Amino acid sequence: MERILVIGSPGAGKSTLASRLARRLDLPLIHLDREYFGPGWTMPSREEWRERARALAARPAWVMDGNYASTFDIRVPRATTIVWLDLPRWQCASSVLWRVARNYGQARPDLGSAGPERFDWSFMRWIWTYPDKMRPKTLRMLERLRADQKVHVLHSRSEIPALEATLSNFKEAA
Repeated sequence: MERILVIGSPGAGKSTLASRLARRLDLPLIHLDREYFGPGWTMPSREEWRERARALAARPAWVMDGNYASTFDIRVPRATTIVWLDLPRWQCASSVLWRVARNYGQARPDLGSAGPERFDWSFMRWIWTYPDKMRPKTLRMLERLRADQKVHVLHSRSEIPALEATLSNFKEAA
């Protein structure tokens, strides 16, 4: 069974790509933000979150989007394919600003019951520091993958159609 993990900075397009891949490959879709945030942007305890991530990752097939590096040790070993959207910070930041402007005050489907879209300076700082803080951790995680796990690192959204074609061809051949 295929299990595709889509990771990257906030604003890189993880949710959009995961939704497209799930539809195209006819796989169940898991948005981790929807699973993580409760009403009013509440967050589970670390133990609750790890147990939830364990249950989600144990499913036989999925396309899962979201970083949550604290659960990489649970989710990455279950993934058959990892897609890393390694886009420039300015592109991710501008995408989030555009998303906030477009959806401000409204609930987003990929967030479930979390609450309305809002602007958050600390979130913008996280996006800006993501390449410095998370990129090295992600690179180390990718170096430890098994030989049977496929990795696709995309540095531009223009690479997405080729990735979709590659994954579609793989599914058809299986």
